[in-house]
Amino acid sequence: MVAVFNKELLSWYLITLKLRETVDAGVPKELPPTPADHPALPSSLTSDPSPACDSEWVMCIREKVEEAGKNEVASSSSWAKLCIYKIPRSLRDEDNDDKAYVPQIISLGPYHHGKKRLRDMDRHKWRSLHQTLKRTGQDVKLYLDAIKELEDRARSCYEGSISLSSNDFVEMMVIDGCFILELFRGAAEGFKQLGYSRNDPVFAMRGSMHSIQRDMIMLENQIPLFVLDRLLGLQIGEPDQRGLVARLAIRFFDPLMPTDEPLRKSDRSRLESLRYKEAFDPLTDQGELHCLDVFRRSLLRVGLRPEPRMWIPRRSRALRVADKRRQQLIHCVSELRESGVKFRKRKTDRFWDITFNNGVLEIPRLLIHDGTKSLFLNLIAFEQCHLDCSNDITSYVIFMDNLINGPDDVGYLHYRGIIEHWLGNDEEVADLFNRLCQEVVFDFNDSYLSGLSEQVNGYFNHRWNAWRASLKHRYFGNPWAIISLVAAFVLLVLTLAQTFYGVYGYYRPNS
Repeated sequence: MVAVFNKELLSWYLITLKLRETVDAGVPKELPPTPADHPALPSSLTSDPSPACDSEWVMCIREKVEEAGKNEVASSSSWAKLCIYKIPRSLRDEDNDDKAYVPQIISLGPYHHGKKRLRDMDRHKWRSLHQTLKRTGQDVKLYLDAIKELEDRARSCYEGSISLSSNDFVEMMVIDGCFILELFRGAAEGFKQLGYSRNDPVFAMRGSMHSIQRDMIMLENQIPLFVLDRLLGLQIGEPDQRGLVARLAIRFFDPLMPTDEPLRKSDRSRLESLRYKEAFDPLTDQGELHCLDVFRRSLLRVGLRPEPRMWIPRRSRALRVADKRRQQLIHCVSELRESGVKFRKRKTDRFWDITFNNGVLEIPRLLIHDGTKSLFLNLIAFEQCHLDCSNDITSYVIFMDNLINGPDDVGYLHYRGIIEHWLGNDEEVADLFNRLCQEVVFDFNDSYLSGLSEQVNGYFNHRWNAWRASLKHRYFGNPWAIISLVAAFVLLVLTLAQTFYGVYGYYRPNS
């Protein structure tokens, strides 16, 4: 009976095992946890990505690298034509609301095109185009087709992509270009000769013209010169016109020159000549880029400047980097005066032409007005941004910044006739120069004033010069000091003579 019971129990046990095996075979195995199941777990505790995911990631990186390479190849050709830049953020003066770089009345080119506060001048631009077509009897399609051919070349002159459509860009070039040419020709020929009334709010030599000139000389407010050349060539019937726009630009921007010395008579006669065959000599076939470049070239015109002198061993230009620690060219006026350096005004219209001979530093007269800061800042920004551009303006400004440490230095230069300003006081002038080159990267070795600075510093470091200057300052500074010195010298001579004869009589009484 027991054996039968055990046999039945064994049978039930075997059936149970079989059923369990059948159930286990039908249930899927448990999968490992995923990051989605446990979002709180750190990535280091989850399983590594599969090889398939790893290859997709690598392929994505490779595509980005290839795209960057294609963009570089496409951009390298346009970079060579780039000449109208946006002001780098490092040079902008946020405290002054960028007024030195941002136009306040009129926009030219794409950077400030369509801004609400500058739209008031748009109707005057259209008036200038209407007057041009009316005077020449031409159709606007002639201008549009001509500039359409230059669109790609003109776009490549600007930094970054221009969001304007093809038609809008060409329209802007034609309208802005004709407006500029009307101002240039009106300043040279007379606005009345061009058909404008004497009381025109824009096309007349009024007080607002200075503000318009200041906006037109800004780096971000430029039109390529070849566009202006093409438009003027169409107006006068000579499509291949070159050099005339540059000559007219110099004549138009002459009031902004930082010197009150007028242009030479020979230069002015050429600028005012209406014979379109001849161009202004210093600008003939020089590859000018835009009006700011033309103005800068006119500032540096005529004469050979001395070659920069290397203060450190020369290396390849490509390997040298401008050093912010070596921007001190020269000592300030007060320190140089203590060492005997004299300051004298040099009579010339080339404000950069500074000389030093026999302890005399001759500096041309510099006129400072409310537009001088914007003018110098835009010239410096252009020299900082454009590769094929010397740093002559930057060198001059840094040189003057070194000379001027405070209002006393400005006051003495004003007394010597070197600086003439229309600002509030000497402190404002000193602050202007001290702020112009705060963030400028300057290559000391490429300055045309480096050799002159070395001569001045050598004179400054000679102790005899300092002693002689101190003696002159103390004892020869005014007539009473000179009289006192002469009297003391005579008294000393008489005292020595009395002593001599007293001693001589003692030892030789008979004689």
